[in-house]
Amino acid sequence: MIITIVIISILAISGIAALINKIPPFRICPICAGVAGTWFWLLIGIHLNLLKNENWKLITAILMGGSVVGIAYQIAKRLGPRKSEVLFKALFIAVYGLLGSLWIIFVPAILFLAVLAALFIKSPAGTVKTNESVEEIKKRMEDCC
Repeated sequence: MIITIVIISILAISGIAALINKIPPFRICPICAGVAGTWFWLLIGIHLNLLKNENWKLITAILMGGSVVGIAYQIAKRLGPRKSEVLFKALFIAVYGLLGSLWIIFVPAILFLAVLAALFIKSPAGTVKTNESVEEIKKRMEDCC
């Protein structure tokens, strides 16, 4: 029964996110929104003691893990040259502090992650320049011979 509720929640939130995506100038992945929205309300239910079964914690941890991996992947794509993505991936373990109500771990880790993000993540504009350089080099190579 738990997995059925979770799947319906993910699909419903994903559908809402897909509809909302037509409004703002930026896009949100509907599946990512569905998974994150689901684990968010599950987390609230667990902390309010509305979801007492340990299976709720397990499925919440699995969904949180999926979100963490997706976020770490997106951050890794935006890291500047020679910046270590291991630190970012390791810090995302702090998200599990939410599941265990370990605020003393979660809050400092998130603050530290925000500082690191500000220092190491390059802007999307820098990515465009890199892509343009690659395209320019390809064109030169084609014109070469």
